[in-house]
Amino acid sequence: MDIFDKCHKFTRAKEAIAAGIYPYFQQIQSGPGSEVIINGKSMIMIGSNNYLGLTGHPKVIEAGISAIRKYGTGCTGSRFLNGTLDIHEELEKRLARFLNREAVLCFSTGHHVNQGCISTLVGKKDIVFTDRADHASIVDGTRLTFGKIVKYKHNDMEDLCRALKHYENHSAGKMIVTDGVFSMEGDIVNLPGLVKLANQFNARVYVDDAHSVGVLGKHGRGTGEHFGLEDQIDLQMGTFSKSFASLGGFVAGDEDVIHYIKHHARSLIFTASAPPASVATVLAALDIIESEPERIEQLRKITQKMKRGYDSLGFDTGKSETPIIPIKIGKEEDCLMFWKLLFDNGIFANPSISPAVPPGEAIIRTSYMATHTEDELNQILEIFARLGKQFGIIP
Repeated sequence: MDIFDKCHKFTRAKEAIAAGIYPYFQQIQSGPGSEVIINGKSMIMIGSNNYLGLTGHPKVIEAGISAIRKYGTGCTGSRFLNGTLDIHEELEKRLARFLNREAVLCFSTGHHVNQGCISTLVGKKDIVFTDRADHASIVDGTRLTFGKIVKYKHNDMEDLCRALKHYENHSAGKMIVTDGVFSMEGDIVNLPGLVKLANQFNARVYVDDAHSVGVLGKHGRGTGEHFGLEDQIDLQMGTFSKSFASLGGFVAGDEDVIHYIKHHARSLIFTASAPPASVATVLAALDIIESEPERIEQLRKITQKMKRGYDSLGFDTGKSETPIIPIKIGKEEDCLMFWKLLFDNGIFANPSISPAVPPGEAIIRTSYMATHTEDELNQILEIFARLGKQFGIIP
């Protein structure tokens, strides 16, 4: 056997390229706003996580430029050694105040947060319980632990209860790790039910709020604020690549726990720290989130309009309650063809096929920004209606 045999046998992507329906690595020639330029053509973007539309905000852009002028382009080392700037710690203090937490620790990416925190906290005698629909970064984090990994059915509190009860008499430490908003389905975790079980079975709660911060809650603080249960979440993580219009990630919690992670998480200690421009743009985005709550309200109105629009047309959008609205297609081939026709009609969306979703349950993942215009939204629904009928997906 040659270790490269699997590479030579991988033909799936090349077949899609040859058929003209390969949807990935599309070259975008503009900033990621509600409209983008691809191949010189203007397209409506509904495949971005730029929920508050801040990537092109003048204050955010200027903050990044100013940071490069002052600090240069990179830190050339990890946070642990020479890579901690004053603005890294300023951001951590600002986020802690915003989230009503004792402490925050910033990582270079959101993936690094889950990878580092979960693998650091879950020891070989511990048990981690994860939702089957949790993000890949959570899966990777659990794989790096030496503890027991127990998966439960998606957002199914009865199945979580069964799993917790099975290990009720074990003296092991227990932690439930869940997405706040599930990135493919767009639904929200049943946090009240999960917290109740965590208290009953003495388990800690870790919520991945990558798609929740800036989206859920009156002030955009995430899933905990949405349900009024912020004090029941032990650890809250988030990313800067979505509502914060930058790159990086954070974990928020009690000071002792954050201090421990800070000195043990390999993905923090052995990774170069986030560059100055990324940190400065997050600070600027946080200023806007705190001073312009109307952006969050506008995003909710757009979400409701699009959810109602798709549902009234007859599309299956699952249990989505967020700006992530999946359009269920079914077969992978149909999904790729549907994507291609959307693309040809000036709509950029994301086709999600196995293993991102279960086999035979392919979706077009759509997501919305506070900056989408009424005309853009109506045009999207009109094109989806026409293609949905053409494919026999809707009446």
